[in-house]
Amino acid sequence: MIEKTVNQRALWLILPVFILVAFSSLIPLMTIVNYSIQDIFDSNNAYYVGADWYKETLSDPRLRESLVRQFGFSASVLLIEIPLGICVALMMPKSGKWASWSLVLLAIPLLIPWNVVGTIWQIYGRADIGLLGAFLSYLGFDYNYASDPIDAWLTVLAMDVWHWTSLVALLCYSGLRAIPEAYYQAAKIDRATPWSVFRFIQLPKLKNVLVIAVLLRFMDSFMIYAEPFVLTGGGPGNSTTFLSQTLTKMAIGQFDLGPAAAFSLIYFLIVLAVSYVFFTTITQMDKRGEP
Repeated sequence: MIEKTVNQRALWLILPVFILVAFSSLIPLMTIVNYSIQDIFDSNNAYYVGADWYKETLSDPRLRESLVRQFGFSASVLLIEIPLGICVALMMPKSGKWASWSLVLLAIPLLIPWNVVGTIWQIYGRADIGLLGAFLSYLGFDYNYASDPIDAWLTVLAMDVWHWTSLVALLCYSGLRAIPEAYYQAAKIDRATPWSVFRFIQLPKLKNVLVIAVLLRFMDSFMIYAEPFVLTGGGPGNSTTFLSQTLTKMAIGQFDLGPAAAFSLIYFLIVLAVSYVFFTTITQMDKRGEP
């Protein structure tokens, strides 16, 4: 029997990736950990404080309020964008020039930079010159996202739906196109209704794609910053101040580097934990064969 030797030289090819990750992620992460457990005045004066910054951050009402707003926003985003993206993907043509045009049109919002999206909706929502604001005012609605917290919240939510539903739709469309035609032929022979086709063929085949869509949209919505910052600046009051904006104000506005470092690590762990729960739950459902 001939023993095969394993050539490990190919591992050197991924060495540049490890170096890049170390400089872009690991080293900054270690720096933040260092700031979160020390009170650093300058390069020569640093005092170990242990978990004091974490205790101060966890007892800060700003964190709790921002966390509630953040979870509410992310939950709203998922409840709207996932079903809407599936519906859009189902209505898109399967082939031909209209399918190509549909893909191009869906990709347009994804190409716009985040700060530009905020600027677009800032103008779009103005009651004097904005199409949305002027139209709502014409209908008799007292709409003003700059002074009304509910209007500001709904405007930020609508902006995110407009910006990112295309991503969910494109992912679902790719999943639908990967379903073999034999499944549809069998359903046609059995005279299955469109709902039965969706329920027993399309939706189960979209599970893996939906896992990716849910994780991407949750992580991105949970770390949203540029769009609401440009649109509302976190106001009126603190109605649209999310975790990322609270962290920025703490780190840059107040220059509380220790609490801000502890805050950022807590922020990171929350995103990691919730993403893990999402992934584990959906994959376990898939293993059990649940619809």
